[in-house]
Amino acid sequence: MSKLWKKAVFCFLPALFFLISGCGRNAQEESESGQAFEVYYINREETAISSETVYLDEEMTQDEQISALLAALQSAPEDVSLKASAGTAFQINGYKVDEGQLNIDVDESYRKLPATTEVLVRASIVRTLVQTEGINHVLMTVGGQSLTDSSGAAVGPMTADTFIDNAGDAINPYEMVTLTLYFANETGDRLVATTRTLEYNSNISVERLVVDCLVSGPDTDQAFPTINPNTKVLGVSTRDGICYVNLDETFLTQIYSVTPEVVIYSITNSLVELTSVNKVQISINGRTDLVFRETFNLTNLYERNLDLVGDSRETQTETETPTEEGTQ
Repeated sequence: MSKLWKKAVFCFLPALFFLISGCGRNAQEESESGQAFEVYYINREETAISSETVYLDEEMTQDEQISALLAALQSAPEDVSLKASAGTAFQINGYKVDEGQLNIDVDESYRKLPATTEVLVRASIVRTLVQTEGINHVLMTVGGQSLTDSSGAAVGPMTADTFIDNAGDAINPYEMVTLTLYFANETGDRLVATTRTLEYNSNISVERLVVDCLVSGPDTDQAFPTINPNTKVLGVSTRDGICYVNLDETFLTQIYSVTPEVVIYSITNSLVELTSVNKVQISINGRTDLVFRETFNLTNLYERNLDLVGDSRETQTETETPTEEGTQ
């Protein structure tokens, strides 16, 4: 399979597939020998997604399937209460397949989508295209740059399970949350508790949100960062009260003057503030057989340590006001 970018110039040819909904009995009977796919569209109110079934020729190659599904996403659905997920407010520049991952690049107009609409669009695209033979993930970029969500976190490879359904096919992606985050004091040897209220995409876990916020650093001049901002968060999951945080090797490169205790408990204390978390384990590229800065064995599970928090225990408050797009 070629890994070169392919321009997204699609001709919507009826010969590619038959739309089942509204096509009549003869078309439906004729298409029964094809392979069924669900193409997801957005409702006119931009509050939910819904699918229509299409049938593709079983002899189609992977590239032909992708082209046909992208064409369907950019075409008007049969149901007049729905509208195309792509091709109006933004354009698809091109795509390429790389070892089971479909990379799709869209133009800069994509960034102008309201935050809630953007998640619905993204869910429609991903849920449609992961049905393609041999495609396990979809990664979207904007003008060749990383796509970020409303919290500023990079949106990585996605699967259909990335998006959480609420009622029916509706996706309600944004909620308000208040987090207690622990950063460093000015000398880097103590922790400072800060409170941040923000609107976030509920299709990611709150635990992941906490780690992303720690990597991004504080929004107050009364606290200082603890983690290398170039650190990539590879995964965050919680099971039986233990939060497993998987970071890339950049985490081991310390660019701030902070003690190793402050780094470890910046992460641990912040996560244990959540009711779902009692202990934390940190890994590097999935490995726990490492010692962080010759002090902390990553095979260990770490619990809350408030002894490092400043004596005053005063909490600085930082509030992120949702953008105009995020409140639509």
